[in-house]
Amino acid sequence: MPLKNMLIGALILGLFAVTGTALVALTQKGTAERIAENERQALLDNLHQVVPPALHDNDLYADTIKVRDPLLGTDKPVTVYRARQSGQPVAAVIASIAPDGYGGGIKLLVGIRYDGTLSGVRVIGHKETPGLGDAIEAERSDWILGFSGRSLVDPAEPQWKVKKDGGVFDQFTGATITPRAVVQAVYNTLRYYQNHREELYASGTASAEEEK
Repeated sequence: MPLKNMLIGALILGLFAVTGTALVALTQKGTAERIAENERQALLDNLHQVVPPALHDNDLYADTIKVRDPLLGTDKPVTVYRARQSGQPVAAVIASIAPDGYGGGIKLLVGIRYDGTLSGVRVIGHKETPGLGDAIEAERSDWILGFSGRSLVDPAEPQWKVKKDGGVFDQFTGATITPRAVVQAVYNTLRYYQNHREELYASGTASAEEEK
């Protein structure tokens, strides 16, 4: 009898363990899917801030290409989101990085119209000092909006710097490294775009060399 009771108890415990594990797995799967969807929606919101939906009729999130170049701030491939209207190129949004922020790399979305002018810039990830460097966020100040309409010739190359370095872009009180890094990264992204514009809008995916 004691043995029988022990076996029944073990069986019940085993069933509880299996059921618990299954519930945890299902919960994790559901949570992971919600997190992924939330991240996708947040990215789409940022993409549409730099290239409004009214300007294109394609799926900006799906029409992408992976590219690699030192000008983009990393040795890893970055994503380029391509906006088109009736099949014609409208703009590209390049997920470049400012590698030399005060707290490390600053992740950017740099929107560039087909003609080479900036449609907008947004910061989508950083570890800058709260209350100082985080003024690069559109939610905290309008500083990042100052890039809209700029290009490689507006301002001229020597002025693509913060004012402290002789340029035209404002720095933050007590924080110059962060805006300096972003300004340089946006300028470098524009240079990359100028050098590769037609390649970026070509159909298909990145070349094997870019994917390595």
